[in-house]
Amino acid sequence: MPDNTTAKGMDEDSFEAFLDQLRRYITERLIPAEEQVIADNRVPEEIMKEMRDIGLFSLTTPEEFGGADMNASQYIRTAREMGRPAPAFRAAMSINTGMFTTAVKNGGTPEQKAEWLSRSAEGEVACFGLTEPDSGSDAAGLLTSAVRDGDHYVLNGTKRYITNAPFAKIGLIMARTNHENLPRNQHVSAFLINMDAPGVSVGSPDAKMGQRGALIADIVLEDVRVPVSALLGGEEGKGFTAAMMALDSGRLSVGAAALGLAERALQTGLRYAHERKAFGTPIVEFQLIQAMLADSKADIYAAECMMLDACRRADTGVRVSMEASCFKMFATEMCGRVVDRVVQIHGGAGYLSEYEAERLFRDARIYRIYEGTTQIQQLVIAKQMMRNFAAS
Repeated sequence: MPDNTTAKGMDEDSFEAFLDQLRRYITERLIPAEEQVIADNRVPEEIMKEMRDIGLFSLTTPEEFGGADMNASQYIRTAREMGRPAPAFRAAMSINTGMFTTAVKNGGTPEQKAEWLSRSAEGEVACFGLTEPDSGSDAAGLLTSAVRDGDHYVLNGTKRYITNAPFAKIGLIMARTNHENLPRNQHVSAFLINMDAPGVSVGSPDAKMGQRGALIADIVLEDVRVPVSALLGGEEGKGFTAAMMALDSGRLSVGAAALGLAERALQTGLRYAHERKAFGTPIVEFQLIQAMLADSKADIYAAECMMLDACRRADTGVRVSMEASCFKMFATEMCGRVVDRVVQIHGGAGYLSEYEAERLFRDARIYRIYEGTTQIQQLVIAKQMMRNFAAS
């Protein structure tokens, strides 16, 4: 997210033309490829190349480093569209355009921006290493260490559930540079690394409930030596701040993806309700079916309004941590309600894998967990309310 500056973004006509092109690409190319992605548990390399050529890895990168320099509203509207096809497509590019680029833009040195933003914009797939086996949102429990050794740092530790880890080329890794739990998590620093560096190994992709093709795995760091220039911002103790600023972007993006999936699911339910007959009548004529459709539409509309408001605020340059958490919490919980209703509209067919409703139900579940669970969002919101109250 922009920080203390007003984000102009792309020329609006150019952005609308891009969005039209993206919608056609999603409808004509990505959605028809879903079966292959699900069967192979990966996005085909030819589609990855197409996504790079379209510019999907450089949406938020400044123009000087080869990007489109979208503002928050434009980027999150794009994320919403990418929520419609199978989640694997969005997952492949969203770390680059969200957390990785945001952290480097807001916290990197000029030299780091020139190298790493350019590489990300060109489509070198990125990963973001914060979560560990014994710590997720609790940075005080982070165990991965970075010890200064002359002109290098030596990294040791394990990261868990890391999106894109099996095929990422570049990474932003959070590690302790101080053994004390300092105020505002100043014991945590961030390091830019090449994923093929000696000592970096990646586990087998984890088997998941849903989101086939969106791969996650452990990253193991064993005496990984990185130059001092890899320290984000060139100063110890700034990593967690950079990560949290990046999470604002990530949470808006996940909320938007959940919104896009909910819209896809509602269309699936509406189509089935028109096609399926009971007692000689399309079930869409039954009032209790209509009630589920109407509740879903109202839920989607409310999430859309939250998204647009949070992005409008972000585009003015203010921090939107509370608004991003509100939107992420509401949109992902909303998506869960919508896909559940769509399964219910399908009746017994909704439980069968041959129908789209079943997959959408499984794909939606993780949105309420990653980038901070619903319960973490509640804590973020409540703590910000308490700070605001104390300040007033």
